[in-house]
Amino acid sequence: MNTFRDMRLPEALMHTLEQMQFINPTPIQKQAIPLALDGKDILGSAKTGTGKTAAFGIPLIAKLMNQPTGVALVMTPTRELASQVMVHLQSMLGGKSRIKTALLIGGESMPRQLMQLRNQPRVIVGTPGRINDHLERGTLNLKEADFLVLDETDRMLDMGFSVQIEKIIQFMAPIRQTLLFSATLPKNIVRIADQYLKQPVRVSVSATSLPAENIHQTVIKVNESEKYPKLLSQLNERKGSVIMFVKTKYSSEKMAKRLSQEGYSVDAIHGDLRQHQRDRVMKAFREKKYRILVATDVAARGLDIPHIEHVINYDLPQCAEDYIHRIGRTARAGAEGEALNLVTPADSNKWHAIDRLLNPGAKRPMIKKSDEKSTRFKPKKKAESGFFQKKRRNKDASVAKWAMSES
Repeated sequence: MNTFRDMRLPEALMHTLEQMQFINPTPIQKQAIPLALDGKDILGSAKTGTGKTAAFGIPLIAKLMNQPTGVALVMTPTRELASQVMVHLQSMLGGKSRIKTALLIGGESMPRQLMQLRNQPRVIVGTPGRINDHLERGTLNLKEADFLVLDETDRMLDMGFSVQIEKIIQFMAPIRQTLLFSATLPKNIVRIADQYLKQPVRVSVSATSLPAENIHQTVIKVNESEKYPKLLSQLNERKGSVIMFVKTKYSSEKMAKRLSQEGYSVDAIHGDLRQHQRDRVMKAFREKKYRILVATDVAARGLDIPHIEHVINYDLPQCAEDYIHRIGRTARAGAEGEALNLVTPADSNKWHAIDRLLNPGAKRPMIKKSDEKSTRFKPKKKAESGFFQKKRRNKDASVAKWAMSES
């Protein structure tokens, strides 16, 4: 199936897809959509930026359009991703659709959510915590929910949502179709798939532990005192929109203020912002009202802003896997992108963990101070499945060691 027309979708859905300029499906869409349209459960893995939202959104909407009853539930790890998924689904539904929607996330007005639920929505998108809250309040009924999407399941489990997810599933229709998508498929996700998916079809696109090949990665090793001046010189050398990652909410505000004083157009996003504040910041960034967005890992996954040309890791992530998702904010939908990493001596353990993830088994010399290393990582084999299990066993010790080295 080379085009969406070949998939025999409802005409109303095809109309909106053509308006959105969806003509040729991406590889994950080619694999997943026909299977989902046939009613198959799917266990899917794909790199970020591969068109995963449409891979589950198109069959979800097609099913609702073809059947007068039934409810679809989509769970995501963060409210930002939930909001973005809802925007995509509403766009595919079209402005004239009679199918109602409800967005159930923290930080949003509860009366507004209650009003949406009273309208008997057939598309519900939310985070596990808020969905479970509505179930406990008795304000949400999922008895007719026969289509479930678990998006970025690995992230939801990392955030401790496993108990809530399993509780929510108990409230759903016993006969249902389930699509589970995850960047990685560790044992705990396979266990959930075995328990809640019925004869799932495995769908995978490329090596999920690797970044897109069209991301040009640069590593600059500097002393702590050289870090901010090197950042400024790099910002001056580069053109285009930038998302910069730092490790704390406080440092995101502080960095945005410093860069603003240097004359850069900049704003910050982090977990302490209310939802309307986050929406305002992201809307302005999408509209290119400022050039640099300073973010904590709250923005690392799911945000789809095509014009981001550079990802700067001013602070490296605590978890090596989060590096993949951070730099995945650039080079979306086949575009070129740049990722810059400022690595201090205190970051050496973190960078080695990232390098082992990107290049398992490779023997690489230490990058000397002030050296710059640019590469398009092309590992010859996938990351070993035991890497993260080993990393998690040593997580507490590693974090303590990093904290001591950075204090």
